[in-house]
Amino acid sequence: MIDRTPARPPFTIVRGDLARAAAPADHALDGAVVAIGNFEGVHRGHRAVIAVALARGRELTRKTAVLTFEPHPRAVFRPDEPVFRLSDEAAKLRLLARTGLDGVIVMRFDAALAALSADDFVQKILIERFAVAGVVVGFDFHFGKGRAGSPAFLEAAGKAHGFMVDIVPAFSDDGVRISSGAVRKALAAGEVEAAAAMLGYPWFVSGAVVHGDKRGRELGFPTANLRLDPACGLEHGVYAVRVGIGGRHLDGVANFGRRPMFDTGVVLLEVFLFDFKEDIYGETIDVAFIHRIRPELTFPSVDALVRRMGDDCNLARAALARAPHAFPPIGPPGSL
Repeated sequence: MIDRTPARPPFTIVRGDLARAAAPADHALDGAVVAIGNFEGVHRGHRAVIAVALARGRELTRKTAVLTFEPHPRAVFRPDEPVFRLSDEAAKLRLLARTGLDGVIVMRFDAALAALSADDFVQKILIERFAVAGVVVGFDFHFGKGRAGSPAFLEAAGKAHGFMVDIVPAFSDDGVRISSGAVRKALAAGEVEAAAAMLGYPWFVSGAVVHGDKRGRELGFPTANLRLDPACGLEHGVYAVRVGIGGRHLDGVANFGRRPMFDTGVVLLEVFLFDFKEDIYGETIDVAFIHRIRPELTFPSVDALVRRMGDDCNLARAALARAPHAFPPIGPPGSL
């Protein structure tokens, strides 16, 4: 169950960096129970870990936080391999703010942090830097240079240094393990509803509305265009979407891809909002993918394309009517 209430004030974001001394404000989450991990996508498996941390925090009457890492560790270890991120840093923080946590510790992941041994990670970060009261991790969490720190290692360290350690088993649904990799695989196949079932909410992207070639306007379907991260692995195609603009949620249909009939080599997300005529150029919006309608296609004529776009709109309206409240548990962009 997703907590859709506003973030509890104050939701504290603390940034840790091995290269600098901590400022007074950086100690706001000292002594907390921390759930450690990347938490990319904040899917249902991550929320199971967070739920254990929240329960332990209540038991110990301590604040509860997530300790996560930015940039994505793969970007440091394999910089030449683009990472299809389920949620960028801003989106991850917005999702975490709706889980009941008191805050998030964002550790800068760089060569210095990657070089820390498991012993030094425990001593320098968990004990000296954040004085943790408890640590909660998933069953497959590893840390420290060479991933030498295992859950068993962490349990032994907790006993030696006096902090609680909880290890959370794999989270499965009908025998299928939920993981960030499984969500990526679903999105790569265009299976946005399967991805939403694993995430616990519809997958979404955020971006500033940019000017396009005005082709949609000429065809009678003016679009709000977003340029997504080139590493975005969502299958190209047409989707029913729900869009967050400020505090409003609006329905629409979107094409993600190259538009094969007018291919300029640029991959765009083009969103046609139903019954909407406002100028939103430059605004940052959220686009949640509710249902896949079809792959990108080439049509024999522009008239045939326009007819199909009309059909796509009807199909999108029907899909969105079946999911009237589907939207990620986030506030507006910049609300944290």
